[in-house]
Amino acid sequence: MTEIARALDRAIEDLPLLFRGPGGAVAVLREGAVLARHAWGYADLAGRIPFSPRTLVPVCSITKQFTCAALLEEVGDPAALDAALAARLALLHEPPPRIVDLCHNQSGLRDYWALTVLCGATPEGAFRPADAAALIGGTRSLHFPPGTQYSYSNGNFRLLSDLIEDRAGRPFGEILRRRVLEPAGMEEARLNPETGDLPGEAVGYEGNEAFGYVPAVNRIHWTGDAGLCASLDDMIAWERFIDATRQDAAGLYRRLAVAPAFADGRPARYGFGLAHLDSGGVGLTGHGGALRGWRSQRLHAAAERLSVVVLFNHAAEAREAALHLMRAALGQELASAPAAGLDAAWAGAYHDEATGLLLDLAAAGGGRLSARFATGADLLRSGPDGTAASPSMTLRRDGDIIDMERPGDNLRTRLYRVEGPVRPDIAGRFHAAELGATLTVTDAGGIMHAAFDGMLGRGPMQPLYPVAADLWRMPCQRGMDAPAPGDWTVRVARDQGGAVAGLTFGCWLARRVRFERMA
Repeated sequence: MTEIARALDRAIEDLPLLFRGPGGAVAVLREGAVLARHAWGYADLAGRIPFSPRTLVPVCSITKQFTCAALLEEVGDPAALDAALAARLALLHEPPPRIVDLCHNQSGLRDYWALTVLCGATPEGAFRPADAAALIGGTRSLHFPPGTQYSYSNGNFRLLSDLIEDRAGRPFGEILRRRVLEPAGMEEARLNPETGDLPGEAVGYEGNEAFGYVPAVNRIHWTGDAGLCASLDDMIAWERFIDATRQDAAGLYRRLAVAPAFADGRPARYGFGLAHLDSGGVGLTGHGGALRGWRSQRLHAAAERLSVVVLFNHAAEAREAALHLMRAALGQELASAPAAGLDAAWAGAYHDEATGLLLDLAAAGGGRLSARFATGADLLRSGPDGTAASPSMTLRRDGDIIDMERPGDNLRTRLYRVEGPVRPDIAGRFHAAELGATLTVTDAGGIMHAAFDGMLGRGPMQPLYPVAADLWRMPCQRGMDAPAPGDWTVRVARDQGGAVAGLTFGCWLARRVRFERMA
């Protein structure tokens, strides 16, 4: 046995302890041959049903590459659906995105799962096809011009599957099965839009060792954004299909994995439902998936003809688990780089006027810096030139000014430290015309809270925490989808007399949603 094979075996043995939860399954393939096919734990704790390579699970957003595959196979040129897309967004006041912008997450459309929070949804609430049609169809504005930036939007891929279905006159699940799943040999995989009625015997769990694990309740309906259910064996078949067709210039995965770009010519890191990343200089394509109670990840290194698949029925970091296996299979060092100290002056809140969002910086131990800007925290390490960087962002600080670069988003912006007293005069009722939603802000004994009422119901009270003058933060770590939106930045707008005129809510997934004060 080679040293790489021994390292891979050790890495697989370590996974259940490093990424703890009820159960999981992993596979590693090289040149189309299965090097590892392993499952552990339980698919259903109460039913005492073991997790196996044949256990069907929702692979969630891994679906997006399959939706794009169905588009290329069924429709051909994505531009053929551009007019139909514009018709779907009939209320939009700006130039509409193209189909290829949807495929590359460059549409500028706000993520509809994030917007559910502002429409009165609760995490265990129901979400039906009519809700999706109303929420997406009511779009009047974008949070950036199409093609200029990257921002993850599940609605992009729901629109794709709906438009493909309309054009073909057949259910999207049937198109997906005939055009993609069957040719790839994915025998048990199928589109399953209802998260509350999954096929097979697996249960997804929320919780952790300290709290315990309880079945996650999901009642949302989705389609081309995340509706595929598959087993580990199905995913093995997909990876073998990719390897078998690697030399065909017209091969399906080769067309999906073409290098994407932004409208200005800069390279993008996401295209046709695939993220483009690397491990130690080795180029990878792949995607993760997340729903409350489920996590998944697949990675493919084309130059090495190497693939990794990870499936969990709990919320451990499947992406990190997959990268752990990929590094072992590539013979790369698994040890982290030595930590250098970071100047404590970095810590604080910074505001970006361009996006309207806050960047929160805090020490994270080990010489690292926690940076919260997107849905979760990035862990940055200091560089020799005074920068702080992670794979997704680089920060440069000059006193109270931060220059931030996020190449994957095509975002280069300047942020300014914010501080100072907050005026707690924001209580009242507000309305967002674009969402048809009402916001109520109350002062509950000195702690401000916000609640939303709209097309999805009567949402819970959520705390608002002061940040600086006319800037607040609303944490939201549980949503209908996972990951949840994270922290919302709340900006106060005032009239000429200084009275509160409106509140603008924004997060990385959905920016600049304006609520006007009601009389």
